[in-house]
Formats: sequence, structure tokens, C-alpha cells
Amino acid sequence: FLRGPLGVLRLLQLLAGAAFWVTIATSKYQGPVHFALFVSVLFWLLTLGLYFLTLLGKYELVPVLGSRWLVVNVAHDLLAAALYGAATGVMIDQTQRHSYCNLKNYPLPCAYHAFLAASVCGGLCLGLYLLSALYGCCRRYQGKQEVV
Repeated sequence: FLRGPLGVLRLLQLLAGAAFWVTIATSKYQGPVHFALFVSVLFWLLTLGLYFLTLLGKYELVPVLGSRWLVVNVAHDLLAAALYGAATGVMIDQTQRHSYCNLKNYPLPCAYHAFLAASVCGGLCLGLYLLSALYGCCRRYQGKQEVV
């Protein structure tokens, strides 16, 4: 699993998701940015849980969902991609709203660069989750029931 495509994608999702929420959390944020922070932390934790359950092979212990682990992973990835798309949209909007302070000699603290970095990380997360959903759909189409 660690060297397979889904294992690598999950690690990249965890890294990009952590970069997304750490970038937001270290800036001065307000309003709709709370939604983006909620989405990033929620799916970072869910992805971490899926990663370790799959890595340890203990997903069959999950009631009801363990027998459909590949479908659960695909559903998780599609939901994460949809919500990361919305969160990225929020961050792009906030980046544009703070573009006034992107001047060289602007004296006050500004969250423009943090929001710009978060927008890029959010887009990366969106792409990674879509890739992993596509991988899971391909495995399901091939008739495989297992993630690995």
C-alpha cells in the first residue's frame, strides 16, 4: 500500500492538506475562511484515518463500511474534492479581496500572501482527491473490491 498509487496519493493529500490548513491558521482570518479551515482540518483527519486503517489492514473492523472499503474511499475522495473545490473558491475570493495590500510599501499586516498560498494548496488538494477518486473508480470498474 505504501508504494502503490493510492498510498502515495494519500500521503500527498495529507501533506497538501496540512499545508492548506496551517497556512490559513497562521494568518489573520475571518468570515468565510472559517469554512475553508473546517473543510481542510476535517478531511485531513478523515484522510489520516483512512490511510492508517488501510495501511494496517483493519478496515474490515469498521462496521457496515468495512466490506465496501473501495466504495467508501471513492465516496470520501469525491466529497473531499467537492468541498475542497468550494474551500478553494472561498480562498480565491478572499485573495482577491485582499489584493489591495499587495503593494510593496504597504505598512499594515496583510493576509494576501497567506491566502494566495492557501488557494494554491487548496487547488492541489482538489486535484489529488480527484486523482484518487479516479483511481478508485478504475479499480471498481475492473471488478476489484479491495483498495490495494
